[in-house]
Amino acid sequence: MAVPKYKTSKARSRRRRSINMKLSPVGLSVCPNCGSKVRPHRVCPKCGHYKDQQVLEPEEMA
Repeated sequence: MAVPKYKTSKARSRRRRSINMKLSPVGLSVCPNCGSKVRPHRVCPKCGHYKDQQVLEPEEMA
């Protein structure tokens, strides 16, 4: 059985582990009502729709 000759440094082992700890980008879906990109299972901030129902009144642009 192979035995390491030297202790693996913290920097080397953490660099190797950090490759698998990257954050994945947020998945976005398209709002079926207005077509803007929205996070899944959230109310659309532009039109206020969720699952083809008006849930919130959209905020008016001033």
